[in-house]
Amino acid sequence: MSAVEKYALITGGAGFIGTNLARRLMSEGKPVLVYDNLSRPGVEKNLAWLRDKHGLRLLIDIADVRDPFSLKKAVKGAGSVYHLAAQVAVTTSMTDPVSDFEVNARGTLNLLEALRSMKTPPPLIFTSTNKTYGDLRDITIRSNTTRYEVDDPGLGAYGIGEDRSIELHSPYGCSKGAADQYVLDYARSFGIRAAVFRMSCIYGPHQFGTEDQGWVAHFLISSIEDKPIIIYGDGMQVRDVLFVDDLIGAFLLAMDNIDSVSGHAFNIGGGPENTTSLLELLNMIENLHGKRPELRFDAWRAGDQRYYVSDLRKFKTFTGWTQKVSFGEGVRVLYEWLLETRGASQLEASQSEQATAAKEAL
Repeated sequence: MSAVEKYALITGGAGFIGTNLARRLMSEGKPVLVYDNLSRPGVEKNLAWLRDKHGLRLLIDIADVRDPFSLKKAVKGAGSVYHLAAQVAVTTSMTDPVSDFEVNARGTLNLLEALRSMKTPPPLIFTSTNKTYGDLRDITIRSNTTRYEVDDPGLGAYGIGEDRSIELHSPYGCSKGAADQYVLDYARSFGIRAAVFRMSCIYGPHQFGTEDQGWVAHFLISSIEDKPIIIYGDGMQVRDVLFVDDLIGAFLLAMDNIDSVSGHAFNIGGGPENTTSLLELLNMIENLHGKRPELRFDAWRAGDQRYYVSDLRKFKTFTGWTQKVSFGEGVRVLYEWLLETRGASQLEASQSEQATAAKEAL
């Protein structure tokens, strides 16, 4: 890497999406600065993997978006910025809304101010959320045996578009929604080239899913490790799901077309062709794994959407983006990656426990 070569700055770059984005960029010969506070359990493994694969092309800054001075330093050498750092769980925002605000809203404003201070700021891609649209309780739905369906044929055919009114539910929805609007307004008011992705469910390798976030990976991990799964609600809630490689492709297309997409928000997910309910995913996992995990049910959580599917037409019109990975194919890829990285260690731990028990029995 030359002394003057600009890097791609990825805040939250050690996380699931950030790791996949960094891998893609560095595989194309571009230097990357991963800016991350490493607060999410397991992400240090992602960082070690990136270092092992890409060596000196990877730059690392262990820092927090709540630190405006570190951010201002990080953006100076950036040729592009992908702002992924966030507090990602609705449940966490309910117990600690101040920290949620500081990370998601204030952290984003810190970054925007760092960019505004530059003579020629690099372009910005920001990851928002479908939670900006609230709980969508006004949508008329009906249930069949495994999922909810919508009565509106247009909504069923295309999904929810960006013309849907913003309606913020939960502190998480408020903090991400505020950040979303700040990014769009800094594009409008200060001429910063920036676009927003309101993401639905993203899944793929390097995802350390929990019941609060990353539920596709969480269901697979729980199945591999033979742990029970808690379903909040009835399991018929529907989401569109997008494999992470297709999301990265969307990011890069947006960056290539930043002058036309700047100032716009785009709903991004699997769209109507790649939807699933929680119950349907469990059926798919049972077919893959040969065993259905133990299920427990609990009450609906604040802001839960019964039905959300992204209308992808706006982004496709702007960039020509298309998906390449179907949901069935993507789940199999993630399952096999988890077996390789997590299942093997789980098997070794189980064998070790059995050996210890056998010795103690002698």
